[in-house]
Amino acid sequence: MLPEIFLESLEGIAGFNRSSFVQVHNAEQQVSSLRVNAQKKSAITWPVLQKEATTIPWCENGFYLAKRPLYVLDPLWHAGAYYVQEASSMFLQHILHHIIPSPKREIVLDLCAAPGGKSTLLANYFTQGLVVANETIKSRNSILVENATKWGADHMVITQNDPLHFKALSHFFDVLVIDAPCSGSGLFRRDKEAINEWSLDAVQHCSIRQQRILEDSLDCLKEGGYLIYSTCSYSFEEDEKMMDMLVQEKALKNISIPTPAEWNIVETLSPLTNAKGYRFYPDKIKGEGFFVAVFQKINTSAGTYFSADAALTMITKKEKSLLNSFFDIKEEYSVIQHQASLIAFDSFFDITYKALLKNMYVKKMGLTLGEFKGVDFIPSHALAMSDWKQLPYTSIDVDLETALQYLRRADLQIPNTKGWTLVKYLNTPLGWIKALPNRSNNYYPNEWRILKY
Repeated sequence: MLPEIFLESLEGIAGFNRSSFVQVHNAEQQVSSLRVNAQKKSAITWPVLQKEATTIPWCENGFYLAKRPLYVLDPLWHAGAYYVQEASSMFLQHILHHIIPSPKREIVLDLCAAPGGKSTLLANYFTQGLVVANETIKSRNSILVENATKWGADHMVITQNDPLHFKALSHFFDVLVIDAPCSGSGLFRRDKEAINEWSLDAVQHCSIRQQRILEDSLDCLKEGGYLIYSTCSYSFEEDEKMMDMLVQEKALKNISIPTPAEWNIVETLSPLTNAKGYRFYPDKIKGEGFFVAVFQKINTSAGTYFSADAALTMITKKEKSLLNSFFDIKEEYSVIQHQASLIAFDSFFDITYKALLKNMYVKKMGLTLGEFKGVDFIPSHALAMSDWKQLPYTSIDVDLETALQYLRRADLQIPNTKGWTLVKYLNTPLGWIKALPNRSNNYYPNEWRILKY
């Protein structure tokens, strides 16, 4: 049951229809949707995409499912072949197509990134750029690292910093995505606990927090750069009020995003500056509650300054020659030694990586290749998950039951294998085993293994 005080707080807000809004919440219908990893889909048949699956209109890689499968028993989910994401939030892809139709070398920050839905979407869109995904809370950051690793992109950096810390990176990012912590009313249909936690005081608290996050982080956005601000809240204080603040106090230019009428997305205007935002209501669209607005930073007089004097330990010529004996490193990539691991990244962003290492607490960067033990190369799980086409050692495609046993981190007996072997399911990598004469050692990360079912 939706609280009466909550419903009263929405009266008069653009697009709110009390009777249909209450009806759709009482119906308790669940919408299942996912977004395919564009870098991993070419060689895969998709059993999870049933014949009844339909495309989400504002996201070309997004799909509605006729029913929700048990994702934990689909190896492709563990392999990062798709991300289970709420449909409304995939509108980010439509925004990007409008504001940056031809992405190149942009540097992008997803400030409040966990668990990683928008970060992985950004990684698929800015394939030649660099995506920094930040999460302040340690436990949530671990989930972000896991999802980014499984996604397999080698152009992502995971940081764990307070928004205030990004003031050290003045005029650094081309795009700043802030999916702000909010009161969560847009998720009432799928999260009944959120209803019990909602209050007018919580809305005010979130509004103050959102304003602080915006004020603390805007310095890191370049002149001409774009801010994409979103919440999963219906409340005016967290949505339209923030738009007015950004235009009035921060002198940002509001950007209009074209939305076809048949999508039933509600355009809303802030009362003081007529800034446009976009509201998603579950009684109008197939998805959950969502709000988003887009702004551009203009006419700033501040100069660009950030420190980038972090030292990188490049691998030696001997190490590079040894590494190339296992597989070819992309010519445009640098390889460094970092905390006992070899990490590869696009040399174009050398200064960017140095600045991030100097000023931020970096949890993950580039692609961790593995490590040398003598002349033996020990491949990392991140390397198995990567979208690199040429990997060291041999591979073997296994059936569903063997794949699930592997993901449970069980000992396996796989015939016709020797030494390091990449285990695949439907031609999609799951991870490494090391085949010995009488058994195969399972190198799937212990903390990610399937515990139940």
